[in-house]
Amino acid sequence: MPCMDNRSSARAELYPAIEPYDAGMLPLDDIHTMYWETSGNPQGVPVVFLHGGPGGGCSPEHRRFFDPAFFRIVLYDQRGAGHSTPLGEVRNNTTQHLVADLETLREYLGISRWLVFGGSWGSTLALAYGQAHPDRCLGFVLRGIFLGRQSEIDWFLGSLRLIFPEAWRRFVEMLPREERDDVLRGYLKRLFDPDPRVHLPYARAWSEFEGSCSTLLPNPDLVRHFAEEALGLARLEAHYFAHQCFLAPNQLLANLYRIRHLPASIVQARYDMVCPIASADELARAWPDARYVIVPDAGHSVWEPPVRAAVMREVERFKQLLA
Repeated sequence: MPCMDNRSSARAELYPAIEPYDAGMLPLDDIHTMYWETSGNPQGVPVVFLHGGPGGGCSPEHRRFFDPAFFRIVLYDQRGAGHSTPLGEVRNNTTQHLVADLETLREYLGISRWLVFGGSWGSTLALAYGQAHPDRCLGFVLRGIFLGRQSEIDWFLGSLRLIFPEAWRRFVEMLPREERDDVLRGYLKRLFDPDPRVHLPYARAWSEFEGSCSTLLPNPDLVRHFAEEALGLARLEAHYFAHQCFLAPNQLLANLYRIRHLPASIVQARYDMVCPIASADELARAWPDARYVIVPDAGHSVWEPPVRAAVMREVERFKQLLA
């Protein structure tokens, strides 16, 4: 049974800002180099943060979800995202590459097992990684569930107009009228045009559309943040969507048996329009021992206070499980 968010228990505020004690650039192949960092307690319980997107990248604020006295906090930017190079590169960039990169990073850092934390696309990657390497996972904190299915991609690119018609019109009307029946193809053509005068406006339009739909109430600051990381986010999301996220149909639910024995928290906002609650509900029904927390008054963004607080409480709960 799902539990509604309990506002009275455990910590709900972010930890104070901290700086990494180590960081670097890890070569992955002839094309890609990965940015990584570690903060908190070098002898603590390892936790790895999987950012959204694909292509979203991490920020210093993401360190603050974790108690720095308890956790060894690992943040990194996935291929083509954030400080990893080259930004927005789609060659050698698939879900399978990202899963392998996590193992490369884990081995490089000398970590045996870690808690896996992922939101939005990060929840997709967390499930794919866990199912490939269950013996390397202590458990999962998942938020804003996205299972990488065509129906979820179609919702984002088309059906969101039922809830956010103004934002969707701004998004689609960037394209010539004759190309609006296939939004993804139209954007792919322009996002990968070599001329920045072409690809940058379309990257901003894609990212601003997502930002505009990510909160329960309008948040111009969040939309501006999405626009700032536009190129990596838009190019990689379009690339992954065009390839069904490099997953077989319903793969993550079909292979859930590989990690069902591990502890997990699923945090989902009722009014998440980017990743609607139906996917989280399916995941929770297939994973009955997971703790399923529904946040009743928020949208997709982890920075909405009710979502942030619910996620914090689940991370705190894992401190007791892993102590």
